[in-house]
Amino acid sequence: MRPATALLLASTMLASTPAFAQTASLAVPAAAAAVEGEEIIVFGRGETRQVQEIKARDIVVLTPGTNPLKAIEKLPSVNFQSADPFGNYEWSQRVTIRSFNQNQLGFTFDGIPLGDMSYGNHNGLHIARAISSENIGSVRVAQGAGSLGTQATGNLGGTVETFSMDPADSFGAQGNFTYGSNDTMRAFGRINLGSADGIRGYVSYGYGSTDKYKGQGVQDQHMGNAKVIIPIGDAKIDGWLSYSDRREQDYQDMSMGMIRRLGWDWDNTFPDYTRAIDYADRLNDVDLISNSGGSPFPDGRFDYSGANVATGQTYPGNVTSADDAYYDAAGLRKDWLGAIGFTTPLGEQANLKLKGYYHNNSGMGLWGTPYVASPNGVPMSMRTTEYDMDRIGAFGSVDFVIGAQNLSVGAWYENNKFNQARRFYAFASRAEPGLSFRDYPKNPFFTQWEFDFTTDTFQYHVQDKIDLGMVTINLGWKGFKVTNEAEAIVQATFPQGKISAEDWFQPTAGFVVELSPEAEVFGGFSQSTRAFASATTTGPFSTNQAGFDAIKDDLKPEESDTYELGLRYNTPMFNGTLGAYLVNFRNRLLAVQVGSAIQGNPSALQNVGGVRSIGVEAAGDLKLGGGFGLYASYSYTDATYRDDVVNGNGVVVAAIEGKTVVDSPKHMARGELNYDDDKRFFRVGLNYMSRRFYSYTNDASVPGRLIVDASLGYRFTDKIELQLNATNLFDKRYVGTIGSGGFGNSGDAQTLLVGAPQQFFATVKAGF
Repeated sequence: MRPATALLLASTMLASTPAFAQTASLAVPAAAAAVEGEEIIVFGRGETRQVQEIKARDIVVLTPGTNPLKAIEKLPSVNFQSADPFGNYEWSQRVTIRSFNQNQLGFTFDGIPLGDMSYGNHNGLHIARAISSENIGSVRVAQGAGSLGTQATGNLGGTVETFSMDPADSFGAQGNFTYGSNDTMRAFGRINLGSADGIRGYVSYGYGSTDKYKGQGVQDQHMGNAKVIIPIGDAKIDGWLSYSDRREQDYQDMSMGMIRRLGWDWDNTFPDYTRAIDYADRLNDVDLISNSGGSPFPDGRFDYSGANVATGQTYPGNVTSADDAYYDAAGLRKDWLGAIGFTTPLGEQANLKLKGYYHNNSGMGLWGTPYVASPNGVPMSMRTTEYDMDRIGAFGSVDFVIGAQNLSVGAWYENNKFNQARRFYAFASRAEPGLSFRDYPKNPFFTQWEFDFTTDTFQYHVQDKIDLGMVTINLGWKGFKVTNEAEAIVQATFPQGKISAEDWFQPTAGFVVELSPEAEVFGGFSQSTRAFASATTTGPFSTNQAGFDAIKDDLKPEESDTYELGLRYNTPMFNGTLGAYLVNFRNRLLAVQVGSAIQGNPSALQNVGGVRSIGVEAAGDLKLGGGFGLYASYSYTDATYRDDVVNGNGVVVAAIEGKTVVDSPKHMARGELNYDDDKRFFRVGLNYMSRRFYSYTNDASVPGRLIVDASLGYRFTDKIELQLNATNLFDKRYVGTIGSGGFGNSGDAQTLLVGAPQQFFATVKAGF
C-alpha cells in the first residue's frame, strides 16, 4: 500500500478583475465568482504576440496553496515540472517554454524582477516566496518575447508576469484551512481594511507543512504579505511587503538505472544515520580522503579526483554507490521583499509610473556528503552552498498619446550584491549526527571558497503602438548593459574578475489586423539577448581562473530571434487561439558538469552553436451552457541543435547536430471539463506530455505520461465553502523533473526526480 499524501491549504481568492485592477470583495469565497461570466483565460486580444492571462479563480480551484506556475501549465508550449503536487519544491521545480529552459525566461512580480527563479538563487527569488497564492490576481504568459518594458535580461524564450490582487474598498476577512494525507496542513488568514476613496490595504499570513511522501522529512513555509494603496488626488502610491521562511528536506535524485534497481520509493537514508555511516565507510575505504593536519586534507585543499567511483567496494542490497543515497539534504530560504510605487497622470495625454524595490535573501543548500569526512573521524560531513543577497532597484516609464500613437519610454536599474560560499560542518559523532538539516548550521570546520559578486544592470525601452483602426502596429526596441564582477574572499578553483554583456538595440515589430468583431490575425518579430549570471554554480564564473581568462573577452551572450503568426477568435461562447512560431537561438552556452553534482567541481563553459525551434500552438475555451465548460490546448515543438559541440582543438566532443533539445517534449496536450452552478462545482484536468530526453545525444530519455487531477466543491453560503482536491488521481508512476543535476552528453545520469503519487486534500473556506 503506497502512502497517500497531501498538503497545503488555503485558497479563496475573491473575484478577480483585470491585472493591476483586482478589487474583489474579501467577503465572498473566490470560487463563487465562477458564475459571473468572466473569462478565466484571456487570449491576448489586441496583442501583437502570443500571450495569455490566467485569472485568480483559475488558480484557486487547484490544490490550495499551489504554485501559480503550476496553473499556467495548461497553456500551450508551457512545460512545468515538479516532484511535489503543489509545484513549490524548489529543487525540483522547472518550467520551460518553447524549449527554452528556466534560466532563459523572464519572471516578474508586480513588475519587480525575480531573476530566473533558479534554485541557486543568485539574482532573485521564486514567486512562491514572494506572494501567497491566495493574494494573486492574475498571471500573464508571453510564450515568445515579453513586453519591452519587462524588467528582465534573460527572457530569450518568453516571460511570466505575476500580479497581486488589489485591496478591496471595505472591511473583509478570509480564513482557510486545508488538511490532507502525510499530515499535510496549511492555514491562511487575511484581513482587509479601507474605503472607496481613501487608504485601503490588506495583511495576510499563511503557514503550510507536509511530510515527504517517501522517505522521511518535512517541507514547510511561513509567509506574510501586506499591500496598501494610498490615493493622492489623481495619483496613487502603492506599497508591498512580504516575508518568507521556507525549509524543505529533499528527495533523492534518481537515474533510470536507480529506479529499476532500487524502486520508485527509494530515498535518502534519513533518519537512519547508521546506514549513512556505513555507506560512507565503504566509500572512504578507497582512501580518497585524508584527515591529517589542521585541514580536512593534507594540503589544505579538496581533491575529488576519482571520488565518484568506489572501486572494489560492495554495498548492501541493490546499492552500488555512495551516491545512491545520502544521509539527508535540504534547502533553507529566508526572504524580505518590499516595494513602493507611484503612479500619476501628466496632463490629459500622459502617465508616469515609478517603482522602487528592495530584496534581501539568506539561504543554504545542505547535503550530507560522504566525499568529505568530519575532522573528528565521522566519515561524512554536512556540505552547504550559502547565499546572501541584497538587491535594490528602480524602474519607471512615461506613457503618452499623440494622435494614433501610444508611446512608452522607460528604464530600469538594479544593483545586486550577492555572496556565495561553500562550507563544511562536522557531524557530532559516529553515533549521533548533532546537526539538523532543518536549521542553519554554525561553526564550519572548513570554507572551501567564498565570493562576493556585484551585478549592475541598466535597461531601457522605447515603444510605439500605432492604432489605425482595424490595423494596429507595434514598433520598438530595448537595450541593456549588465556588468558582472566576482571577488574572491576565500579563493579556490573558481575565478575572479569582470565580464559584461551589452546590447543596446534589441528590436521588436508586430501587427494585429481585425478581420471581424470576433476574429483577428497577429504576427511579429523580436530579438532578445541574455545577460551572464553572477554565481559559481552557473555562468562564466562556474569554470576555473584559466578558463575564465580565456573566455572573458570572447564569450558571447546568448541571443534569439522569434517570429510569430497566429489567429484569435472570440465570441460569448468560444474564445481561442491558433499560432505558429520559428525561433533561431544562437551563441548557446553550455556548462558541462564534471563529476557528480554533490562534488561541486568547476564546469566547462563555452559557446556551442545554435538551436532552431519550430512549433504550433492551439488553445480554446468553450462554454457549453448549464454551467459546463471545456478547455483544451495542444502544442507541437520541433527543437533541434544546429551544431555539434567542438572543443578548442576542433575535435567533436558531442555529436548533437540534429538532435532534439533536452527537456523539450514534441507533444503536449491539456484538456479540462469544468462545471459550476453557483452551489456545486467540479473540474477534471488531463495533462499529457510526450517523451523527454535528458542527454544531449538523445540516448537517455523518460517516457511520456498522462496525469489526471480533479477538484470538487460545494458552497453552503456565499461565505462558506468546502473544496476537495485530488492530484495524480489514478496514481501514475512517472518521472516528474529531469535535469535536477544537469544534463550530460550521453548515457543515464542521476538527474531525475520521481513525480508525486496520488494525493487528496480537503479545504474549508470562510469569509466575513
